[in-house]
Amino acid sequence: MHTKTVFTKILMSLLVIVVASTAQAQIKQVEKANKEFDKYSYIDARQIYLNVVEDGYQSAQVFSKLGDTYYFNSEYTEAAKWYQKLINQYPSEAEPIYYYRAAQSLKSVGKYAESDQMMDAYAAIGGSGIILKNYQDNPNYLESIAFAAKGYEVEKVSINTSSSDFGPSYYQNKLVFASAALNTEGIKIHDWNEQPFLDLYTADMDSEGKLSNVTPLDGEINTRYHESSTAFTKDGNTVYFTRNNFIDGKKGRDSDKTIRLKLYKAIKSGDNFWTNIEELPFNSDEYSVAHPALSVDEKRLYFASDMKGSIGMSDLWYVNLMEDGTYGDPVNLGPTVNTEARETFPFISEANNLYFSSDGRSGLGGLDIFTTTLNSNGKAGEITNLGEPANSSKDDFGFIIKESQRLGYLSSNRDGEEGSISDEIYRVQEKCIISIAGVVTNQVTGDPLPGATVMLLDANNNLVETVTAGEDGTYTFDAIAACDSQYLVRATSEGCEFNEEFVETPGATGTINVPVALECDPCPPNDLGCRLSLEPIYFDFDRYNIRPDAAVELAKILAAMRQYPELVIHIESHTDSRGNDAYNEALSEKRAQSTLNWLVDQGINKSRLTAKGYGEYRLQNQCSNGVECTEEEHQLNRRSMFLIVQSVEGLEN
Repeated sequence: MHTKTVFTKILMSLLVIVVASTAQAQIKQVEKANKEFDKYSYIDARQIYLNVVEDGYQSAQVFSKLGDTYYFNSEYTEAAKWYQKLINQYPSEAEPIYYYRAAQSLKSVGKYAESDQMMDAYAAIGGSGIILKNYQDNPNYLESIAFAAKGYEVEKVSINTSSSDFGPSYYQNKLVFASAALNTEGIKIHDWNEQPFLDLYTADMDSEGKLSNVTPLDGEINTRYHESSTAFTKDGNTVYFTRNNFIDGKKGRDSDKTIRLKLYKAIKSGDNFWTNIEELPFNSDEYSVAHPALSVDEKRLYFASDMKGSIGMSDLWYVNLMEDGTYGDPVNLGPTVNTEARETFPFISEANNLYFSSDGRSGLGGLDIFTTTLNSNGKAGEITNLGEPANSSKDDFGFIIKESQRLGYLSSNRDGEEGSISDEIYRVQEKCIISIAGVVTNQVTGDPLPGATVMLLDANNNLVETVTAGEDGTYTFDAIAACDSQYLVRATSEGCEFNEEFVETPGATGTINVPVALECDPCPPNDLGCRLSLEPIYFDFDRYNIRPDAAVELAKILAAMRQYPELVIHIESHTDSRGNDAYNEALSEKRAQSTLNWLVDQGINKSRLTAKGYGEYRLQNQCSNGVECTEEEHQLNRRSMFLIVQSVEGLEN
């Protein structure tokens, strides 16, 4: 498929997603608004807080709540303003998270210097280790993070010829590969594909994996017949390679007169001159042994073969390389890796991952490239198909990669004409990508929250993607995050507060689990104090006067009643258990009336207010008569509560 066609399809898909998401979001917004209206959520907490500030009342809680209402709605200019007020006026009460949110908000509006100052302050008061480490390693890391494309970038190398080129392998700072372009022992056409026989070549490899300066491999390895697929030791002095059953000028054939493939070993002598060629002892004229690969510790040699004991047409095997230069018995990798079809072209990466090709597993067609991690004993784990674009509908094989550089090569005939066997080498640039998944739950009950909205934001607070949690509360951002980067997973659900989790992605492609627990609305529908997140309105022992801290909270009730003139409030006041019951009933009544009178004095019509004292009959804790409690525990019971008894016209009570 042409690049332009792919881009057009992607663009059209994105447009459909955006339009559909916008329409769906609008519908959900209306539905949510209706539901919130039915449960008194029509009261706009942000506006109430703004009115409180306008009336001259303020507190750390007011500023932090205002900052959050803007921050979680991506209104960063206002968020920064309120967070800065919080930090400047109430530094001892400002938690570290608000320094970080202030820094993020400032960065989001282009105030990078101020953001850095806020991050320095965040570090000074003991901020999160993840955030702190990233910032200290590179204070400008948020600016420098860039999102990589998904999967791999695959492009043909410049050294491909009109004939087959395939089977790349690393040889120090060079790439060695097989090519049929020119047989160094004289042109000889192979009857099977009417192409010259294969020889081995080297190419210079730069830091970007670009290849140049192709020359034949020096020495005695190349012959008039096929040589291909090599594996070099790290010191560059030994090579294992594949060749037709041909040595000392003689061709070997099996009982069916077929020339099989064998593995050979050569030693470097002098300046890159390969000599001392020897056949490996587990070869046979009756089966093929080919495509060598060395383990990371170079104590095992892997290869493909259809020798006795194979499960399929060709299997992956290994032999142990003994210290005395001898070889162990061949060991089949077993059904975890091998199938009844072909497994071939193994490669062991520096990260101890086995890559190989197979046409015996679900794939895109032809040979597909697969990978699995090997444990310390060499046992394979779960097998994974590399998918597109590493794989295609044709044959894809000979995959090698240096994971530390995220750079590799593969062989494929994907661009050939139908029926063509002409292979080419492709440069593979791995795009390190992360999937983020998790479950959104109720923080208290642990129950999943189906339908929760989950957002992924990058380090600059830019929205990357929004998803909706499933019926089991699970969500997934599939292959969308970059490696070695920082993100926020932010979630909310109806009746719950926003919450977010910091994520530092690892340096290798994979999936990370990020559960998000939400503090869900514990407020009874008619509890105005709870809905406005009032700090408790407490009274001193044996007193009923309104304290200054209580006045700040009553100002929120006042602002709500001014904002919604239809609102009718019932005030409940309580005492602790000390004193006799009758006295406490009278004291709580005085507290209720004192609270009511404060609101009336501020201009609220008394007809909109009722008040009643409940003495010590509705304690918040265990501190009943005869129970020894601290002053702080008794304080929790000396309180006033505010219940909605009438709301906006047309709303059912």
